[in-house]
Amino acid sequence: MSEITKQHIKDFSKAIEDGQDAVITEKLHDLHPADIAEVLDFLDFEEARYIVKILDIELAAKVMVELEDDVRDRLIASLTSREIAELVIENIDTDDAADVLAELPQGKKEEVIGLLEDIDHASDLVDLLTYEEDTAGGLMAKELIKVNINWPVPKAIREMRRQAEEVEEVYTIYVVDDKNQLCGKLSLKKLLFNSSLRATIQDIYNPGKLQTVLVDEEAEEVARLMSKYDLVVLPVVDETGTLLGRITIDDVVDVIQEEAERDYQMASGISENVESDDNVFLLTRARLPWLVIGLVGGIFSSRVIALYETELQINPSLAFFMPLIAATGGNVGVQSSAIVVQGLASNTFEFTNLFTKLKKELAVASINAIICSLLVLAYDMLFMNDISLGYTVALALFSVIICASLFGTLVPIALNRLDIDPALATGPFITTANDIIGLIIYFSIGRLMYGI
Repeated sequence: MSEITKQHIKDFSKAIEDGQDAVITEKLHDLHPADIAEVLDFLDFEEARYIVKILDIELAAKVMVELEDDVRDRLIASLTSREIAELVIENIDTDDAADVLAELPQGKKEEVIGLLEDIDHASDLVDLLTYEEDTAGGLMAKELIKVNINWPVPKAIREMRRQAEEVEEVYTIYVVDDKNQLCGKLSLKKLLFNSSLRATIQDIYNPGKLQTVLVDEEAEEVARLMSKYDLVVLPVVDETGTLLGRITIDDVVDVIQEEAERDYQMASGISENVESDDNVFLLTRARLPWLVIGLVGGIFSSRVIALYETELQINPSLAFFMPLIAATGGNVGVQSSAIVVQGLASNTFEFTNLFTKLKKELAVASINAIICSLLVLAYDMLFMNDISLGYTVALALFSVIICASLFGTLVPIALNRLDIDPALATGPFITTANDIIGLIIYFSIGRLMYGI
């Protein structure tokens, strides 16, 4: 843990056991909700539930948002529908509230929404729940500050004060027309320094085109836009330009982290997004498919070796370098595919200059292949005392590195064109395929060198 130590956890457990509510609230008073959530993540469930119950309502709601998913789900499940509505949903932003509601069974979800006192809040949540989770609509919050382009400045100030009560962080003041279509943004500086009480928002707002995102845009594209333009907030609109909500940087950071974790799992041969505390069946289901693929690949490799049994009988020393050939081919393929996948994920990979990129990759592979081949040739000549074996291994290693590099470059591009996540190419698929290709190349060159 960072600022929260094991001693903190022991102190909280002891205070809970002794019923020292005042001590607990005093210790938590100066902590950020994320730090309090970290404490709860490390406590027993009943202890975590006890602390949530004695916290201030607004603070408890913020802490619930920061909790690990499994802890929050258990806490939410332990609350009644009325408690969920009054203690959680009514005290957090609509984007977080929609995420909490989305995890509830349909019947309980409807019951919670029906218990909300704020009709507008309930309506916003119903609207947000219609959007897919991994879209701009699924990320956005309804809380924002907007003013009508035709409003006089005094009226705009009054309305902004009213709206600000529902907005925790004010990043931008949006300007809309009578149809709620986004027109631009309002500079707070211009508003403060405006001396004319007769001026309207149209006289002082910035009509320049704002960077926006469509409500059905994928979450990854939202993250890319905010990263590219260094945005802390991004307005969400529909096809007509109607302002629907806003996405803040904290939500995008979560998207980036989740995507990185998902790609890492795929590269490791895990086919589903899982956590270490998931049940055994789910973890097995996520890992088994690629293990089976690897097993099939291993069987094919054994069949390749069987086909070239004659070469091994003539020179059993060929078997010594089989692991080297297979491992090098797999490593080179993963390196090449990782670079391409990274470019595809960040939209920096341009298909227009694909030939140029292939030439560059071929040049890099050639240099690496020459160096590695010379090293293994030197080893063979010094320790194996078999010049034919040395040339066989060196030539095979050179060929395998070139082929694996091109294979690792082209496969993720092909998967991307087929709308398959190219991160799959950096995992067992590349390694297994290059094992088989590498052994075929190795034994084919051996057959030529030994004149079989």
